[in-house]
Amino acid sequence: MTTARRARIRPRLAEIKILERRELTPDHWLMWIEKPEGFTFKPGQYCTIGAEGIERAYSIASAPHEERIELFIELVPYEEGGHLTPLLHALNAGDKLTIRPRAKGIFTFNPNFKNHLLVATVTGVVPYISYIRDYLHRGESGHRFFVLEGASYHDEFGYDDELSCYAADYPDLVTFIPTVSRPGEAHNKGWQGETGRVNAIVEAQVEKLGLSKDDTLIYACGHPGMIEDVKARMLPRGYSVDEERFWKED
Repeated sequence: MTTARRARIRPRLAEIKILERRELTPDHWLMWIEKPEGFTFKPGQYCTIGAEGIERAYSIASAPHEERIELFIELVPYEEGGHLTPLLHALNAGDKLTIRPRAKGIFTFNPNFKNHLLVATVTGVVPYISYIRDYLHRGESGHRFFVLEGASYHDEFGYDDELSCYAADYPDLVTFIPTVSRPGEAHNKGWQGETGRVNAIVEAQVEKLGLSKDDTLIYACGHPGMIEDVKARMLPRGYSVDEERFWKED
C-alpha cells in the first residue's frame, strides 16, 4: 500500500495599497489599507500584512461592513526588536503592502454575556472599536460595553473622540473610561480623567459600575503584563476573562 504525501499549499498573498495614514504621536499612527476582494473577517480578528517579505499580524479596527481595513500601529524601533513597524512607519498613502487572504483570531465578541468590560492598553483598544462599530451597524441591543483604556500619555488614545461620542450618543450602550499612568509629567498637563495603570483600577471600576461576575465578561487586550495582572485580580473573584496579547516584535 502506498501513501500519498500532500504538499502544504500556502495561500497566495494579495498586493494592496495604503489609502490613508494619520499621525497621532511620533510613534503611533492610524492607517487605512485596501480590502482585497472577498476578504472577510469577524470583529476582533486580525489580518497579516507585510513589506519587504516581513509579515506581522495586526488587529482590525474597522467593522466588516466597511470598505477599507483600518489599523492602529505602534512603532517598535529596530534596536528594540522591531522588524516590520519601522518599514511601515516609512510608508505613505499610495505605497504597497501584502496581505494574507484570510483573517484569523478568536478574540471575538461573545453575546452570551450582558456586560462587556473591555480593558486595553493603547493599540489594544482596536478589537473593541470593531465590536462596537459592528454592533451599532447591525442595530443590536441588550448588551453594554465598558471600555477601560490605559496609556502613558493622553495623545496615545487613538479612538478617544470616537468612544467619547459613542458614550454621549448611546449612554445606555457605551461607557468610556480612559486613564493615564504618568499624570505628573508635563505632556499630560491638564489631564482631568482617571490616573494610574489600567489594570490597577479595574477592581474599583467594576465596583463603581456595579458589574456582576454572573453576567460580565472581562476582555483584556494589549500588554502581556497588564493581562496577567487583570487575571490575577479578577479570576479569583469569579469573573470570566478573555485575552489577546500584543507582543513586541521578534
